[in-house]
Amino acid sequence: MSVPITVTDATFQAEVIDSDIPVVVDIWATWCGPCKQVAPLLDQLAAEYDGRVKIVKLDADQNPETVTAVGVTSIPTLGFYTAGARVDMLIGAHPKPIIAEKMEALLA
Repeated sequence: MSVPITVTDATFQAEVIDSDIPVVVDIWATWCGPCKQVAPLLDQLAAEYDGRVKIVKLDADQNPETVTAVGVTSIPTLGFYTAGARVDMLIGAHPKPIIAEKMEALLA
């Protein structure tokens, strides 16, 4: 069973940009309430999309370089990447069907 992988400024390029499958990046922080609402949904989706879409978590407070580089101003932000480029994003907490719909679009 797949679970979200933790990425950092140092591993973002290898895990997200260079990934051979689509990636969902959860940019979050420990103090963020809505981030805590999204986390269990991403755990479920990581299992459901295992091998087809990679889900990674990036702590905004510990990785300011990447947060700035990808232009995130609010958390949680979910970035949807395919072939190294961000193709979509969701800002704020959203229900599982909305996140799954965006993931399906990555696979289309």
